[in-house]
Amino acid sequence: MYIRRTLRRSRTGVTLLSAAVLLVSACSSGSSKGSASSQAEAALAALPSATPSALAPYYGQKPAWRTCGVPGFECATVKAPLDYDRPGAGDVRLAVARKKATGRGKPLGSLLVNPGGPGGSAVAYLQMYAGIGYPAEVRARYDMVAVDPRGVARSEPVECLDGPHMDTYTQTDMTPDDQKEIDGLVGAYRKFAEGCGADSPGLLRHVSTVEAARDMDIVRAALGDRKLTYVGASYGTYLGATYAGLFPDRVGRLVLDGAMDPSLPARRMNLDQTKGFETAFQSFAKDCVRQRDCPLGGPGTTPAQVGRNLKAFFRKLDAHPIPAGDVDGRKLGESLATTGVIAAMYDESSWEQLREALTSAMKENDGAGLLVLSDSYYERDGDGRYTNLMFANAAVNCLDLPAAFASPHQVEEALPAFEKASPVFGEGLAWASLNCAYWPVKPTGEPRRIVAEGAAPIVVVGTTRDPATPYTWAQSLSRQLSSARLLTYDGDGHTAYGRGSDCIDSTIDAYLVRGTPPKNGKRCSQP
Repeated sequence: MYIRRTLRRSRTGVTLLSAAVLLVSACSSGSSKGSASSQAEAALAALPSATPSALAPYYGQKPAWRTCGVPGFECATVKAPLDYDRPGAGDVRLAVARKKATGRGKPLGSLLVNPGGPGGSAVAYLQMYAGIGYPAEVRARYDMVAVDPRGVARSEPVECLDGPHMDTYTQTDMTPDDQKEIDGLVGAYRKFAEGCGADSPGLLRHVSTVEAARDMDIVRAALGDRKLTYVGASYGTYLGATYAGLFPDRVGRLVLDGAMDPSLPARRMNLDQTKGFETAFQSFAKDCVRQRDCPLGGPGTTPAQVGRNLKAFFRKLDAHPIPAGDVDGRKLGESLATTGVIAAMYDESSWEQLREALTSAMKENDGAGLLVLSDSYYERDGDGRYTNLMFANAAVNCLDLPAAFASPHQVEEALPAFEKASPVFGEGLAWASLNCAYWPVKPTGEPRRIVAEGAAPIVVVGTTRDPATPYTWAQSLSRQLSSARLLTYDGDGHTAYGRGSDCIDSTIDAYLVRGTPPKNGKRCSQP
């Protein structure tokens, strides 16, 4: 699953930390056979309300809060069983952080946040944005809390490759032209998977979303909350919906922003996301040609021609990478350039940066700008170090569902559908879907509807031109959840809360603070 996590500027000028699913295809998972409906007839079953005696020690924990280097925040460690089927077989240590409520009003307990991924650090998101940037009335009434899911960041992180090997991996040709290049791509996937298996063999079998959701219930209990109040973005919606399905009677106020559809197998999910990025690119293309600095066309240039111009530039980079001013000697080839462009599709405020980066690359033979965008997506710092974002992302996705494709031949058969979905990105994203075919651990999950019968109202938020979590997914999830209220943002970009829409923000704030859910089907327009 491609993900992007980066600092960005909102329309209000506040620096935000965004972590989200970028594309399921790079490290994706999911059945390659059958329709979504036939694969997902069964719904996720709720767990018994009574806590099993073997889990009682975990549910009875009291966090030992300590300072953790960021003023105003406290940190603690909460234990969860490595294997819920064998609670005595060892523990996972989960990193938890909080910022206490700041106001004088009646406390509402804890508000857990998760920015997505999978693999995005919820603790970092809390400390860098949510704990200081969420609306004041929300922070006044709630203890703002985050837990890094198992295998992520501070919670026993999955590790796979060192910096130099990740540099090689991220530059792998994702649009192979012949058998030699196909073999090279398969070899890169195998090496990545082998690295993950060698460094995290035991944990790798137990980083599923279901296990992470069960961990959240242990954290809820440790915090002393009777029910879970939660805001999840992108993949965080899948985690939150899974929690609701497992523990419907413990659902408090849940907001699922940029919703995923848990009923879909990965090949369908990948194809939907490919269409989503094409929709976002079309919006970018229409805007680009209205700007004086657009390097892909001018007034009157159609979005289709803008796409052909960009694809032609990618082909040139495939044959002849260009300098990027990188101290480690990396050049900008097709793969890194494509990643940089896709990363900018997340937020329309990045479009100006993308135009400037494309202009430098196409007209000045300088790939530095696109490399910056690509590095922000991969979470590579200036010293060549990567966070574990990509490693955890693959580990979770490849465990959650069966692989999208089992062989290169299956990818080749699916190429026409992907290229129809996106003439610019389709080929690369189809090949990116092959990753989990070589994963060292067999998947434990499958596509399932989530009903959460008996749960309190759950607000499902969808953005009409969201590139990474298409609006149709929010519609589907809202139909599955028995108590869903669909809130629609008619606009661009990934997710909606905190991105400049007073209508969206006030609606969600009213739900979180006063418990007033929106009317199902409410719509808000882009300002």
